[in-house]
Formats: sequence, structure tokens, C-alpha cells
Amino acid sequence: MIESRPMSAQPAYSSALHALQHVFGYAAFRGEQQAIVEHVAAGGDALVLMPTGGGKSLCYQIPALLRRGTAVVVSPLIALMHDQVSALVEAGVQAAFLNSSLDAEAARAVERALYAGELDLLYVAPERLMTPRFLDQLDHLRDTGRLALFAIDEAHCVSQWGHDFRPEYLQLSILPERYPAIPRIALTATADRQTREEIATRLNLQDARRFVASFDRPNIRYTIVEKDDPRRQLLHFIREEFASEAGIVYCLSRRKVEETAAWLQEQGLNALPYHAGLAQEVRAEHQTRFLREDGLIMVATIAFGMGIDKPDVRFVAHLDLPRSIEGYYQETGRAGRDGLPAQAWMAWGAQDVVQQRRMIDESEASEEFKRLARNRLDVLVGLVEANTCRRQHLLAYFGEEAPPCGNCDNCLHPPQTWDATEAARKALSCVYRTGQRYGAGHLIDVLRGETTDKVLERGHERISTFGIGSELDEKRWRTVFRQLVARELVAVDHERYNALRLTDAARPLLRGEAEFHLRLEREQGRSRSKRRSSTIDIPGGIPTTLFDRLRAWRATQARERNVPAYVIFHDATLREIAIARPASLAELAGVSGIGDRKLEAYGSAILDVIGETA
Repeated sequence: MIESRPMSAQPAYSSALHALQHVFGYAAFRGEQQAIVEHVAAGGDALVLMPTGGGKSLCYQIPALLRRGTAVVVSPLIALMHDQVSALVEAGVQAAFLNSSLDAEAARAVERALYAGELDLLYVAPERLMTPRFLDQLDHLRDTGRLALFAIDEAHCVSQWGHDFRPEYLQLSILPERYPAIPRIALTATADRQTREEIATRLNLQDARRFVASFDRPNIRYTIVEKDDPRRQLLHFIREEFASEAGIVYCLSRRKVEETAAWLQEQGLNALPYHAGLAQEVRAEHQTRFLREDGLIMVATIAFGMGIDKPDVRFVAHLDLPRSIEGYYQETGRAGRDGLPAQAWMAWGAQDVVQQRRMIDESEASEEFKRLARNRLDVLVGLVEANTCRRQHLLAYFGEEAPPCGNCDNCLHPPQTWDATEAARKALSCVYRTGQRYGAGHLIDVLRGETTDKVLERGHERISTFGIGSELDEKRWRTVFRQLVARELVAVDHERYNALRLTDAARPLLRGEAEFHLRLEREQGRSRSKRRSSTIDIPGGIPTTLFDRLRAWRATQARERNVPAYVIFHDATLREIAIARPASLAELAGVSGIGDRKLEAYGSAILDVIGETA
């Protein structure tokens, strides 16, 4: 229900800090938030690159409260609109959305409120914004001085090079032409230099002030392992680290999503599948459950995730190699949005690289697109093969230098390496001596001196590379061949039953001009990281019962209001309450995340919960 408000009403907040403290309940801005807010509130255009969980939404929500009229927020996802509007309404902000989920009567009610000047923020899909009917409404707001600003969320959707490309975003370039005096802010959580330039060009934001925050998410621990029964590896990770907590598991194919979700269910975990092949009502139901239930695991393709605003996702796991470092960063960034400890875990194998390269080569994209896709995949392979800090590699992609993080697998357990130069040369020679017509299995038999029927039939027991690799077992040789493929010294010929052939990149190694080092994989279980629980790690000896009771109380409130639990309060806020145990409304008001409206609505009930556990 949208409350009526006089058309002539001026902003109720005297400053950005005043709005931050009294509406959203935060004591101070973080990073460049204040500079962004003040720049846009003063009428400037901005291009903002800020990591997921870094507080992007406040960068346009607070200017919307400081400027007269309604801010129009362009968002690509219905679920994101619904949750953000619910959270704003809970905070006392006049907000609404217009999308296909509304029936005709509800949509007309929102349009009337917009026309009457009763909204601070209105969320719309780009295709809705570009309709003549809606543009006429915007013209009316402009002509009456009640169009506050345009915010373009998930701005990387304008990039034709990205996997989130939305053609309708290209039409948003009309905004500065039709509404030149209205400030615009475009925001994204992931964009390399090329994508940033594309956003600026396609949205006519070349002259906008740019704000590029650090892409570091220090609360996320990065772990990458080589595949060795990946389902079991995944199950071990979840049970050891995040039993009964929310997470996302990404798979490359729809079939694998279905099979993995079913297998996790068989193991007693609460898991659901999500991919574009499911019926719309099934996808909607699963997404709603994920957002509103605790401890649910979503197994999904990349069709799931953009705009998911669930702050208490404790882990993101990949059972297949993502398509790029940018995609990996975006997908892992859905963990730990509340700032509490979270993990990004991935199992990968050289076959993943082969499959990705094959998909690129066989696609109908332009040669330029394929070239860029291959380059991005190569950078990702560099990350998964790295023997040094994962975070340094990840941030370097976005042009950011950083010291070793101390919170990734390579920092916590520095990998041992072995000099595989001689083994790699033997492998390459064997590929050549056998005519570049055989797969890794046969080549390993030759190297190890195995007199199999196939080796004898081909006469390969008589070639110079027969038996020269008997010092390595089959598993170690398979690692060598996987890495030769991953580093593109050897290519896979899919038309000849996955036969291996040399590439030009192999020449320096064969000539003795390069070295080849491999990491020694740790035995599973030896390097188990110390569990860093996020939601129940209450320092100072505070009993967890208060935190548990607060979560239970919040769940009841959320069900009554038909909103996700985090719309009421984030876990981080409940955690702070459990630590501080405020005894009065004045003390409770000092907790981060409790603004005036929430203090009035929930303050007494929270104090009652605290009193019951005294």
C-alpha cells in the first residue's frame, strides 16, 4: 500500500549522513560512498564500479531521498526489484516497482502514485521504461520538476562481450538525449577495463565521473582443487565447512544441475535445481524458497544469480570451470554479502578447459569475440594453476595490486611444486613419435613401457619413447598431460577421438628453452582449513542462544510480512545485537542497520527477546 504524500513535499533529510543514519541505521559511509552520493545528489553523472556487498544501492537510494521527486531505477530482474522495494518500505522509504508480476490494477495504482509525486524510488525493467506510455509519464515528471535521477543497476548488461548482455539496455542511451538535465548513475559489481569503456560509450557516460572501488572481498576465502570425484569433494566441503547453511553450487549444464541437486538430496542436504530449462513457475518457486528459507542450497547454471540480494549465502561452489575470471568474480561475489566470513570453492580439471575452448571454437560468434573469449579463459586458467596468492591474481585482472591475502588456499597452505620439465619433454616427444594420433591413455602406456595389445599392434614398443617414463605412475602422468593441455602446449583433436597434437607453444620446452613446474596436490583431509563459521561465531563468550532466538523471531516476522528474513534484519545486525545486548531503545538505536522506522517497528520486541534470554 502506497501512502499518500503531498506533491510539493521537499526532501525530509538535511544531508547524506542524516539520511544514512536515520533511514538505514548506519553510523558512517564506507569507502567512496559519501563522495558518490554527494556528487549525484548535486546533479552529477557517475559510473560506479563497486564489489557485491560494497553498498552500491545506497549510492543511488540516498541521492533519491535528497533530491526532489522520484528516482527511476532500471533493474533487469523481477526478484531483485521485489526484494529491494520490500527492504526500502521496511526502512520507511516510499518505493514501488513496475514489472510484469503486477496485475493491471496494481500497475495502475503504482502509476497513479508516480504521477501524484508520492514515490521516492520506482524500480522498472528497461523494456518497460522504453515504452511510449512510460516515457510520457517521465516527461510529465520532468516538466513538473519531479524527476530526481536515473539509476542503471547491473550496468554490465549493456556489454555485448559479457554473458549477462541484455539488448534492451542499449536503448537506455536515449536518456541523456531526452532528459539532459537529469543526473544518471550506472552501477556494476564486475567490469574489466574493456567493459567499463563499453558501458561508458553505450550509455553516453563518457563524461561521467568514475568511481572505482577496490574489488577485494576480504571476507571470502578462495579455494581451488583439482577434480578427483568432484561430487564427493563437494559433499566433504559442505559438510565440513557449511552444514545447514545457505550456498550456491554452479554447474555448466542443465543435466548436471539436475543430477547434482538430486544427489545432494540423497545425501540429506536441502538442495534445489535451477536452470533456464525448468518451467517458469518452478524457477520462481525455487528462487523464492532460496531467498526466504535458511540453509537451502541452490544448484544452478549461470541463469541463476545476477541480482540475488541474499546476504547470508555462506558459500559458492563451482563444479565446472566458469567462462572467465569476470564471471568467476561475479558468481563468487554472491557469497558473504553481509560481510561475514564466506567461501568460494571450485573443483576443476583440464577437461573443463578443453570443453570451454571447444565451445568457443564451435560457436557462431565473430572471430573477434572468440579471440577475446579465449584470452579471458587463458587468464582464468592462470588463476586455477597459480601457486601463489589467488586473490592477487584475481585483483590483478581488474588492475588492482594487493599483497598476499592470507585467506586463500595457497596462502594458508602454500603448495609444494615439482620440476616436471623433463617429464613434460618426454610426454611431448611421445606425442610426436606416435604420430600425434593418440589420446593420453595410450601415450601413458607407451611412456611407462606397458606392452598392451594396442601398443604391440601399433609397433610402439619399438619407438624411442617406449618405457622412458617408467619412473612416474599413471596418476602423475595424467597430471602432466592435463597441464600440457591446460597450458596449450598440446591440443585435443576432437574429430580424431581426442588425439593429442603438439602446438607451436611446445617448441621452447622441447628445445630446452623453458621449464615446466607442477604443483603437488595435497591429500584430501590433510589440509582441512579451520572452520570459520559466520553466523554463530559470537566473540567474547556470548552464548549463541540469543542469536538463535533473534533469528527465530526474525523468521516469524518475515513470514507474517511475506518477505525474506534479511529484509527485516541482516545476520550481521542480529549478531551485533547478540554481542552488545542493548538494554534500552536508545542503546538499540546505536546498532548498525537499525534506522528510525525499524527501531519504532521492532525495537520493543527485540528488547523482549533479549530480556527472555538474560
